[in-house]
Parts: sequence; structure tokens; C-alpha cells
Amino acid sequence: MVDANDLRHLRRCIELAEEALNAGDEPFGSVLVSADGEVLAEDRNRVGGGDHTRHPEFALARWAAENLTPEERLDCTVYTSGEHCPMCAAAHGWVRLGRIVYVASATQLTEWLTALGVPAAPVRALAINEVVPSAAVFGPVPELVEDIHALHVRFRTGH
Repeated sequence: MVDANDLRHLRRCIELAEEALNAGDEPFGSVLVSADGEVLAEDRNRVGGGDHTRHPEFALARWAAENLTPEERLDCTVYTSGEHCPMCAAAHGWVRLGRIVYVASATQLTEWLTALGVPAAPVRALAINEVVPSAAVFGPVPELVEDIHALHVRFRTGH
């Protein structure tokens, strides 16, 4: 279940996605939150320079591995504008982060990009639980989906 606190963090993810878009990167943003609600780290997509591994979910997994105990990681929540790609889901699983809450699913993103005529990505979109079966995953969040959809359309079409 997604509550008002979750929505607040997801809205921040959308703000970060817009920052990424404004910087010339694909519109994705993520926030790592502790069990007591403290924002520990946040990041946005940074693939515009050509390194397509610079996803915010991956950066947050690495940050958590370097800065948190295994127990603290399990109690965290990763909020993100879009469902993790397989690379980011694997990083999440290996670091053993807790709950994941996302705005739009990988399936939704794939449908949007297909409708916009974007060629298929080199890595197949999979649900997080196909990569990390034990992950506690919540999403999509219908009341915010159109916000992130609009950013993807703007990134691909310029308006």
C-alpha cells in the first residue's frame, strides 16, 4: 500500500526526473529513505554523457553499500519515478535494500516509448520481481503516472 508519506517521496522523484530532463538526461529520479523517514540520498539519471549505467537506482544501491550496515539497508525504502531496469534491480538485490516504491512500471514505459517510435532498448524490460523475486515492490502509482509520462514525452519529442 502507498500512503501520503510515500506520495511525498515519489513527488520528489518526479522533481529529480525533471532535473535530469532539464540537464539533457532521461527523466528518472530516485530517493533512498531510512526506516525513520530520513532522506539518506537522492539522485537523478545521468546517462546523457554516454555512460548508460548511470541510473539513480544503481547510484543509490552503491551509496547504501558504502554507507549503511546490512540491517539499515534492509529497513530502507527506495522511491523511484520508474520501475528499476534489470541492472538496477540486480544492484538492489545484491545490496539487499528493503522496499521499492515506483511511479510507473517498466511495462508502461515500454508502451510509451513504443508509441513514440523509440527503438527497443538493448536490455529487455523486466519486472523487478523477475530479477529479485523476494523484493517488496509497490507500484505503479496511478495518481502520479501521468506526471512521469509527460516528462518522457517531453524528453523524446521536445514538447
